[in-house]
Amino acid sequence: MKLTKQNLDQRLDHLYDAIIVGGGAGGLSAAIYLQRYGLSCLVVEKGRGRSFWMQELRNYLGLPPETPGRDLLKHGQEHILALGADYLRGFVEEVRDEGDTFAVKVKVGRQSSIYPVFRSKYVIAASGIIDRLPHLDNMQNVYDYAGYNLHVCMICDGYEMMDQRCGLFVGSEGAINTAFVLNWFTPYITVFTHGQVEVGSEMRQKLRDHGYPLIETPIKQFLGHNHTMTGVELIDGSTVELDTGLVAMGSHYHNEYLKGIESLEWNGENLVTDNMCRTSHPRIFAVGDLKEGLNQVSIAVADGTLAATAIWRDIRRVSEPRRWEQNLIGAVP
Repeated sequence: MKLTKQNLDQRLDHLYDAIIVGGGAGGLSAAIYLQRYGLSCLVVEKGRGRSFWMQELRNYLGLPPETPGRDLLKHGQEHILALGADYLRGFVEEVRDEGDTFAVKVKVGRQSSIYPVFRSKYVIAASGIIDRLPHLDNMQNVYDYAGYNLHVCMICDGYEMMDQRCGLFVGSEGAINTAFVLNWFTPYITVFTHGQVEVGSEMRQKLRDHGYPLIETPIKQFLGHNHTMTGVELIDGSTVELDTGLVAMGSHYHNEYLKGIESLEWNGENLVTDNMCRTSHPRIFAVGDLKEGLNQVSIAVADGTLAATAIWRDIRRVSEPRRWEQNLIGAVP
């Protein structure tokens, strides 16, 4: 059932088998499997996550290369609702461990917000990350190209940049090292710091040794048309022609709601998990970009399958077996 402010009170007394924080590829995959295992789940989705911004899923098996991420999410949402899952647009503010259950506090509505609390036996953290983009006075200028030929993931889109003139937009000196992996796909790399990064002499020399220009003048705007970026204009009025770009400015992890769970083991901002996506807390799972590993849609989908299956196994093992009672009547002990 799709929950809203108007009907969510119907589910406040319900104990879900699992609450899934995040309705991206990993969260929706987990919900599909949980419902097909005969379990109950609630997906809480804040909206406009990383996969929503994917304009074309060119590396996902079984879909036309031009399929946008939002189509994948739309079909996934329809699928879980058809299986009987609950789905709520909201922002999870806190997960509190109550012993045998979790209390999940959700902010619903940007205006006149309400803060319902739902309960579950398990929690699947699938809230993902969002990439930091170059900050310009006119951010719409950035959004016009981000996810098209201004990429944020080299693993996903390195092929799309093959042998093209590529701008590498970095947020730290360490991120400049991305150039020395990106050169597998193209050697025509220009590094842009947007005037916000201190670059040491050793890194400058390394860039010179590879022939990669370093541009430290802040960017005024991206140039292009019809979502195709063709270069940048700097604040001094000069321009640099490009065919494509890669943003390497780090990411924000949507994991704040878990910081109150002291037993969780972290590696930086990533949750440490076992091979079934179980964290150091036995009833909290992490899938997709929140756990260690590759940030790929295909990985997130597989993670959702693993987490849901592990939860089903846990619940099945402690449940009474179902018997064909009619055939037991009058049976000899």
